[in-house]
Amino acid sequence: MNIIIWLIVGGVIGWLASMIMKTDAQQGILLNVVVGIVGAFIGGWLIGPLVGAGSINEGFSIMSLVVSLIGAIILLAIVNLFRRGRVR
Repeated sequence: MNIIIWLIVGGVIGWLASMIMKTDAQQGILLNVVVGIVGAFIGGWLIGPLVGAGSINEGFSIMSLVVSLIGAIILLAIVNLFRRGRVR
């Protein structure tokens, strides 16, 4: 059941991050899920301890979703930096 929750939350977080970074037209549903899951991992590992928030694995809260979204946005910014040479 955890995997299904990861996929659903990852898809939503990845979709929101791609909308914020304006890369939604370039990626499909599968890439949104991957970006959301990897972004949640990055956010939980890097940003979570800085702001005192847990990751998605520790339970759902607004703060853990925000941390996951920030991690996904950082991931998309890094991908844009390497793909285009700049962050937009």
